[in-house]
Amino acid sequence: MDERARIPVSLPRDNPTTSYWQDPPDASVASLRTTPALPTSADIIIIGSGITGAAVAWNLLQNDTSTPEQTIVMLEARSACSGATGRNGGHTKAASYRTFPSYASDLGLAAAVQIARLELSNILAVQSFARDHAIACDLSACDTIDVIYDAAQWVQAQDSVAAMRAALGTDDPAARYTLLSPSEVRDRFYVHDGEFEGVGQKVYGGVVYHAGSLSAYKFGVGVLKLCLARGLNLQTHTPALSLSRDGEGTWMVETPRGAITAPRVVLATNGYTARLVPAFQGAIVPLRGQIAAHRPGANLRAKGPLPTTYSFIYEAGYEYMVSRRSTDSSAGGDIIMGGGLLRAPNEGLEEYGTTDDTSINPIISEYLHETTPRYFGPDWGEDDERGRVHAEWTGIMGYSPDGFPFVGEMSGPGLENEGLWVSGSFQGHGMVLCWVCAKALVEMMEGRDGEELETWFPEVFRVSEERMAKRFEGRRLHTSVVPNDAEGEEGQ
Repeated sequence: MDERARIPVSLPRDNPTTSYWQDPPDASVASLRTTPALPTSADIIIIGSGITGAAVAWNLLQNDTSTPEQTIVMLEARSACSGATGRNGGHTKAASYRTFPSYASDLGLAAAVQIARLELSNILAVQSFARDHAIACDLSACDTIDVIYDAAQWVQAQDSVAAMRAALGTDDPAARYTLLSPSEVRDRFYVHDGEFEGVGQKVYGGVVYHAGSLSAYKFGVGVLKLCLARGLNLQTHTPALSLSRDGEGTWMVETPRGAITAPRVVLATNGYTARLVPAFQGAIVPLRGQIAAHRPGANLRAKGPLPTTYSFIYEAGYEYMVSRRSTDSSAGGDIIMGGGLLRAPNEGLEEYGTTDDTSINPIISEYLHETTPRYFGPDWGEDDERGRVHAEWTGIMGYSPDGFPFVGEMSGPGLENEGLWVSGSFQGHGMVLCWVCAKALVEMMEGRDGEELETWFPEVFRVSEERMAKRFEGRRLHTSVVPNDAEGEEGQ
């Protein structure tokens, strides 16, 4: 693992796999350059146009009371929102109960409670923002079901839910879970006991809680459009090649179209961050995720779009699944299935450290193709006559050795990069962390980094020299959390 973490991080690749969500890309924003020429200076440069970059821009612009208003330029290596935000699995799902015991043990009960509440607040905030601003993103605020196929994991799930209820109280929304018996899971959610490679897969139970789904691409583009209306200058197909700071504290970003300077730069580059800041090599490690879009089988199609999202959890890993409720009749009912990492050779080791989203792993592909009829059994039915799978794509996530995001200024002890800000490394959990982490970052940038922020933003998420120095040293990445995407951010 440590060797994979040392692979030099590249720029986002040209000609990535075609994402289901970006087919077709947004006509007005995808290749937008607000001004034909790249500005030579700005007050703030944001690198990356995914949900973090868009959310940072939104918070900066809506808080701006300066005269004249500050200028914000956003650089994107490829088309707008074309990185992981536009390449994910469509989930907004926390699964906080799966990490709560380890967080409580490692960080203390108060921090574990704070993180669980933050994750739910992020989901609710994204859903509310989409509704309040009429962003057409196929939003579904619904329950999710974790179908558990492993006896030990089922025991752990029950213990974890009990621990959360004890710590937060049964009335706290972040602790609202419903535990289901095997028969309840099978009857209500159409899943069945099955078999994989000659080994039986038995349903041991299920966990139901609030989550949701949406097109993160449409949501991200929608936020960008709101920012553009408030004065954001977006420059697509303008990769940041290098980053430097002069003796007076001004940052310079070199691009193929020339250089741009600013006193403050925000890195919303997630898995690509080490390309610009070598100190993040090994501290934010790329991981390629893979997703497939299935046409529903005849029996499942007859039931209509499923009312919940799903995760399928077994001893060696998991898959996560969304049934689309799109207003586009050609997409309504489509099944979006992601995961399968640990089914690849060496438990997916070759997917770590790569930024290649131009291709798919054929072994993971074969596995993902077979998931739906195996999980749904006779409730799947005959495949669609056009074929079961009609789209496959990959996206690049970002992981840290301790399993937490990096949020804040690179200016603390041992860092000495005043004016350089970062929000990234979301552990495949971007749609549950990015929005509120961007809000917290802007609070810090605008001098409101005090007691109020400390009440809801975890200290362990902050950038520090100690965290930057951590390396994997043979350890696997923290992939025990059921991810909601192929991650949340864009390239440089």
